[in-house]
Formats: sequence, structure tokens, C-alpha cells
Amino acid sequence: MKLFVMGIVASGKTTYAKKLSAQLGLPFVELDSVVYHEKEGQRVRRSPEDQMELIREIDRSGGWVMEGVYRPSYHALFDMADAIIWLDPPLNKRRYRIFRRHVKQVLGIEACAYKPDFQMLVNMYKWTEDFERKRPVLQEYLKPHRRKVITVKGDPWLDGELKDLLNLNECYK
Repeated sequence: MKLFVMGIVASGKTTYAKKLSAQLGLPFVELDSVVYHEKEGQRVRRSPEDQMELIREIDRSGGWVMEGVYRPSYHALFDMADAIIWLDPPLNKRRYRIFRRHVKQVLGIEACAYKPDFQMLVNMYKWTEDFERKRPVLQEYLKPHRRKVITVKGDPWLDGELKDLLNLNECYK
């Protein structure tokens, strides 16, 4: 089974995808690790072509749970995935989560792969606002795949979507 968990910053992608991965026994892939890699102690961005090659390599290895924000280099995941889980909590909830995460990272309570400075906090709020303006574009990209898109507005663990996916997993055994 191949699942693409997507959403904007602070939508709960990583938390949900890791739990789903463990529950289903599938490898977890954080797509930021596809975009960026460490080189000589620096965080370096891969080219879109290199990102796509790495995604194809992961895909060839079998089932997976990948999570990330939408990027053009991930568009092929719409075709590769058996299900696309779009986590889409309300904007005010995401804003709160961004701030809470930032505080935890600054205090060293939560690890991160970037410098949790004020500029990163501003960027996360900016990305959230940009997403809201570009939401119709993403919805158009998803239209051809609508039969396998699961949109989750609330908490996926409370709303029963996990149960639905576990049932879907039974279909692939």
C-alpha cells in the first residue's frame, strides 16, 4: 500500500503519517528529506530532477507512507499513491500549532532540521497564507485523482479515517 499524506504547515502530517506508518507496518518517508540533504554539514536543496529520482527509487522498493506539503516535484505521487490523505484542519488551528511548535523548538523541547528563529516563524505564517490563496490550484490538481483522495478536516484519529484506511489495507492483502 502506498499512501501520500499531504497538507500545509502544522496540519498534522508528520504526526499522522508516522502513526499510520507504524499501524500499517509501512516505511515512513518525510518528503523534506527528499528535498533537502546534508552535505558537508549544510542543509542543501536537491534539484527537482534529483527529488523525482529519489521518489521513484523509494516507490520501486514497495509500500510506503510519504508526507509533505504539495510541491510540483511531488505531483507524480498523486499517480503512485493508492490513497491521498489531505489533512486540512481549520486555519486558526494551524496558526496556533505553528506558534506552539515554534515555542517548543526555541525551548529545545521539539527537534527540527532548521533554525527555529523569528524569520522561520514568519515564513511558516506566510506559507500558510500563500496556501490559502492557492488552495483552488491544488484542488484542480487533485480533481483527476478524486476517487482516491480522503480529505480530513478534523482529527483523523477521532473521525474514523484511520479505520477506513485499515479497511482499505485489507483490500491490498
